[in-house]
Amino acid sequence: MATSTKQRGLMLDDQLCFALYAATNSVVRAYRPLLGELGLTYPQYLVMLALWQDGGTAVHDLAARLQLSSSAVTPLVDRLEAAGFVTRVRAADRRVVLVGLTEAGRLLEDRVSEAQQAVVCRTGLGERDLADLRQELKDLAERVATTGMTRGDEPN
Repeated sequence: MATSTKQRGLMLDDQLCFALYAATNSVVRAYRPLLGELGLTYPQYLVMLALWQDGGTAVHDLAARLQLSSSAVTPLVDRLEAAGFVTRVRAADRRVVLVGLTEAGRLLEDRVSEAQQAVVCRTGLGERDLADLRQELKDLAERVATTGMTRGDEPN
């Protein structure tokens, strides 16, 4: 199969977005059966992580924390509530919905921690390498979000 040298920049294997996409899919696939045994999907796991770390919070704050829209978080919270892991109550300002952990949700943290450690082991990365990779990805996301590259700009 011939490759156009004129379009070298459009090679799939040269795309940062594809490398990130493939890595993300691999990690999520590693989590899926482990979380499934606990009654969670990967997006629900992210909601629970935020609640375990930050405590009860308003849906709109939870959405911001997860870098999602409130309309994307609401169905996740619906399913977590139906499973008995979270509760929802209206704040004094009735427009604000607060999400908090139930006892079952708090108890789930230890079991999820075991699943998380199993996935970390599958990466083959040490603690320092994982921390460095996470920081690089956070920095990348921030740069892309704030830079607003325009057509013709070259990444550094």
